[in-house]
Amino acid sequence: MNIVFFGPPGSGKGTQAKLIAKEFNISHLSTGDILREKLNEGDNLSWQLKDIMSAGNLVSDEFLNKIIADKLISKRCINGFILDGYPRTKTQSDFFLSFIKSNQTYLNFVFDFKIDFKIAEERIVSRSKQEQRSDDNLGVIKVRLDKYMKETYPVSQFFSTNFDKNYFIIDADQEVSQIQKELIKIIKKGLN
Repeated sequence: MNIVFFGPPGSGKGTQAKLIAKEFNISHLSTGDILREKLNEGDNLSWQLKDIMSAGNLVSDEFLNKIIADKLISKRCINGFILDGYPRTKTQSDFFLSFIKSNQTYLNFVFDFKIDFKIAEERIVSRSKQEQRSDDNLGVIKVRLDKYMKETYPVSQFFSTNFDKNYFIIDADQEVSQIQKELIKIIKKGLN
């Protein structure tokens, strides 16, 4: 089973991806986690990644696409995957769609987490206090939400049109347990 999660920062998609991956024994692929893992692998790509990140540069779509493709064809994803935070841009989306087509991979579900941005901001501020994260101040949060609307939202709309039979909008204003129940219900119904 293969799933893509869309949603702005603070919508709970990472939390739900972990829960659903565990529930259905599939791999949770978060771009942040994947990049951190890659740094520790010691291969050519990891050395290139270290150079990019240590210089303070963002990881390019081309580079991220290579890393994601490696993960998707690995044994880790034999039972399926949840992509959390990918694809974020049109370039990533084009690559991903070409990749799944050429690898005869079916996309079972696309979930789009919709949330009031005020609630998202409150969640991120709360999380940053709990985790003592300096990258989650209100200014950075607004930039991240704006970037989501400019870059990723159009990608999610493309998926809503082109995967309309397996595209589902999730009300992410709800509690974690309610969202989890809704996702499980949709997935179980879709698998039958």
